[in-house]
Amino acid sequence: MTDQSVLTQVLEAGDRRRDERRRFMKTAASASIAAGGLSLLAACGNNNTAVPTPTPTPTPTTSASAQQDLDVLNFALNLEYLEAQFYVRAVYGTGLPDIATAGGNGAAGGTVTGGRQVTFTDPVVAQYAREIAADEAAHVNFLRSVLGSAAVAQPAINIDGGANGAFTAAARAAGVVGPTGTFDPYASDENFLLGAFIFEDVGVSAYKGAAPLITNKTYLEAAAGILAAEAYHAGLVRTVLYVKGMRTPALMLAESAGKISDARDSLDGPSDDDQGILGPDATQSNIVPTDANGIAYSRTTGQVLNIVYLSKSALVGGGFFPSGINGNIRTSANNA
Repeated sequence: MTDQSVLTQVLEAGDRRRDERRRFMKTAASASIAAGGLSLLAACGNNNTAVPTPTPTPTPTTSASAQQDLDVLNFALNLEYLEAQFYVRAVYGTGLPDIATAGGNGAAGGTVTGGRQVTFTDPVVAQYAREIAADEAAHVNFLRSVLGSAAVAQPAINIDGGANGAFTAAARAAGVVGPTGTFDPYASDENFLLGAFIFEDVGVSAYKGAAPLITNKTYLEAAAGILAAEAYHAGLVRTVLYVKGMRTPALMLAESAGKISDARDSLDGPSDDDQGILGPDATQSNIVPTDANGIAYSRTTGQVLNIVYLSKSALVGGGFFPSGINGNIRTSANNA
């Protein structure tokens, strides 16, 4: 099976939502950055098809704010590359095709270390994995279409579950490695869910934190839509982990999720902005992590990079992105 056919299968898995996405993608892609002078590329349809003028037209932005919008969208694109490669490889055994990872300027995408097909034994987990894989691949395609020639290439990604893999490093920090001293998210349904848990809550807080930085209303609406999708994914993963953990306590899934949450919290600064899937007394679920007002947490771009780089320090690479992410936003916060 070719990489291109895998991508086709992934996108077709979400075809119940495809028409709606394409309508919005045409609208967003037809918008232009007035001061920056960058024309956006249509996300779908053939080159001879007229793209309708969006209504309402986004408010023109200054050159500086237009560049900031591009930087934020490229920051999000890096995270979507990571999530898409993890899910697509877990479901189909191979990753995104080169055409979906190259930069808008033609630069080749970075290599992906690790990742393999999971032999799912729970049909529910398998179905959820396929659905999320379709969404994440669509997010990559959407952001690349909106950014056009400004889209950054995929950076080098490490999603390996071996001794030198980023998943193992994250699991060691959380204290949830297996008897071999490694953590392989592709070894079982339960490991896959814990691997997904590492990413999903971070994605939600990242989009919420980035939203106030976006000035273009069309882009802001798109970011809000992706935030909602990531929140659904996170809630789904948290729910399945909770249910499986309650049914089979010996798996220690809730406890492992709590340790992963604590590890993330130890990286992104002194505030307590992360929660596991158990309530304070460990007898109730905590599927939706919020503050006292029922509001989901935000993370700055630097805090997000602390987690994916697996470091409290101000760095430009490490962990899941060995050489850092691509674009102008690439340094983690200094929380050491």
